[in-house]
Amino acid sequence: MPTVKMYTGEKIPLEMHKVRIVQKLNLLPVEERVKAITDAGNNTFLLQNCDVFLDMLTDSGVNAMSDNQLASMMIADDAYAGSATFTRLSNKLTEIFGTKYFLPAHQGRACEHILAKTYVTGGSVVPMNFHFTTTKSHITQCGGAVEEVIIDEGVKPRSTCMFKGNTDIAKLRAVIDKNGPKNIPFVRLEAGTNLVGGQPYSMENMKDVRKVCDEYGIMLVMDASLLQDNLYFIKTREESCKNKTIREITREMADLCDIIYFSARKLGAARGGGIITNSEKAYRAMRDFVPLFEGFLTYGGMSVREMEAMTVGLEETMDEEVINQGPQFIEYMVNELDKKGIPVVTPPGGLGCHLNAGEFIPQVAQGQYPAGALAAAMYIAGGVRGMERGTLSEQRNPDGSERFAEIELLRLAMPRRVFTLSQVKYAIDRITWLYENRAIVGGLTFTEEPAIMRFFVGRLAPVSDWQTKLAAKFRKDFGDSL
Repeated sequence: MPTVKMYTGEKIPLEMHKVRIVQKLNLLPVEERVKAITDAGNNTFLLQNCDVFLDMLTDSGVNAMSDNQLASMMIADDAYAGSATFTRLSNKLTEIFGTKYFLPAHQGRACEHILAKTYVTGGSVVPMNFHFTTTKSHITQCGGAVEEVIIDEGVKPRSTCMFKGNTDIAKLRAVIDKNGPKNIPFVRLEAGTNLVGGQPYSMENMKDVRKVCDEYGIMLVMDASLLQDNLYFIKTREESCKNKTIREITREMADLCDIIYFSARKLGAARGGGIITNSEKAYRAMRDFVPLFEGFLTYGGMSVREMEAMTVGLEETMDEEVINQGPQFIEYMVNELDKKGIPVVTPPGGLGCHLNAGEFIPQVAQGQYPAGALAAAMYIAGGVRGMERGTLSEQRNPDGSERFAEIELLRLAMPRRVFTLSQVKYAIDRITWLYENRAIVGGLTFTEEPAIMRFFVGRLAPVSDWQTKLAAKFRKDFGDSL
């Protein structure tokens, strides 16, 4: 997707696709938005989609499919066993990643479940460049623990480091030496660290991690759910890879791993997931869990139509003109907000634009969930649904105290090929208004707090009447406008 200079001098990312199917959107008046977020317990996950104008909650399962993906769904083979659809998908994974074995699963967290059940026991420690919420929960549920070994730049919202998702090799060695290699079932690398702004890691750093794993005899596992963004950044930011194709970079990364798993709700723009490996030992160790938890070995809980779409989507991921749309739209949004002095995570990463809630509303203490409060305020300001990526997304400590997040972020995801530039500009405008009225925003407190994965279904209430005041200010400034 080239950046085109307009005659006016403005530079914009130009969509290299056209829209052929549309879905109607609804923008509620601000007073109704206050009611909707209240009814949802101030949890954007619990909003009804009919009450949302721009759904920037996630890029998982909401990406636009291509015409070829939709067409492929018509040839699906729905045989329970021996399905030709499974064979086509398995062959495509082998072609792209060079792996021999494929275990299908219904999505990425199912893969994490299988990995944890297979390899994590009481006392296990899993080092990773940064945890993801479901990954950490699966590991801790099996008696293990997670150790973050991301570089210090990774948790600094503002930075010039192009690969903030890199592993700190000294930290990694220290964790292994402290716990002993026998207690480290694997090292996990997340391509495009979700919780710290979709920040990528470099090919060079991945090779360094591989060397450490080889030295200690430890497996290297890659979460490739956000791989396509990481591929784009390696191609455009890493000098040694600029003359390589996306396909070549993918294969080079795959060759460094013992096991790769992914959510196709992100990678491949379909609903499903899987685990791939060249290790027969690893394949056999995990295989029995697929029919136990997911479904038979040729579908793993997935619809065969989604599997056909995934096969096409994986091939399209090898096209730079397909995978660059998301990062370039995100870069445009981040740069426009940064120009206005609005605190965003820099440099622009993948997945979405991330607002630094801790700096955006510094008056809200971490114990009152600033990222969650900003998510509620953003919905009130514009009908835009984002996702809290801060303390709400953490698990409490064993003694019941809060584990405060390293950074408090509001993620405004950019599903691939879904939004138009005018919609992105609308979001920028409403964020700008909210920033100018940020002093009104207050905190949240739990009214219903689940013990596990509380950010999905927990309910909260504002600590004051700040939401009513924010809506009144909106009405004063915008008049009859929605």
